[in-house]
Amino acid sequence: MISGATLLAFTGASLALAITPGPDMMLCASRAATQGRWVACLTLLGVCTGLMIHALLAGLGLSQLLIASPSALTAVRWIGAGYLLWIAFRTLTAPPPTDAVAAPRARSGAQAFRVGLLTNLFNPKVILFVLALYPQFVTPGAAPVVGQMLLLGFINVIVGFAVNAVVIEASARLGRGLGGGGRFAGLGRWLMASVFGALAARLA
Repeated sequence: MISGATLLAFTGASLALAITPGPDMMLCASRAATQGRWVACLTLLGVCTGLMIHALLAGLGLSQLLIASPSALTAVRWIGAGYLLWIAFRTLTAPPPTDAVAAPRARSGAQAFRVGLLTNLFNPKVILFVLALYPQFVTPGAAPVVGQMLLLGFINVIVGFAVNAVVIEASARLGRGLGGGGRFAGLGRWLMASVFGALAARLA
């Protein structure tokens, strides 16, 4: 199995990357500011699930096949960008809920998880990140590569979840009121739509 020193080094690398602002952090922060901690945490859970799937696919060698086909990688990128633009459109055009507290959480919880998951899965940069970083910490012959990749993915997820949980808490405190039904509700919608639009542009 992977040595303790190697795992410690990988944890440090994961922490350095997790504290660097990126699309996942932006997505979780905007969710927390406009819709609260619960929705943001479900979004983060979706992101983490997507990362574990990437680790599994890389361990099985399927991600390498995708990287070998530029047209397939381009298709993945545009599917992801199109999905984010659709979510931005739906955020602006969806009718306001009748219950300003319960309805948004009940309606957007599953959607928040799905957005986090699909945003991560259709991001070619995440595929490249996993393929570039993880193999450097794999010990040949020590254990099945799939198991080692999943272990590294799990560590990456734990570190990322801890860092983004802090971001979510801070954003929820700063953005209290944006996701409610008051005069700032419209501002919250535009903020979320702008974030999705920016992520789509960055991905494209």
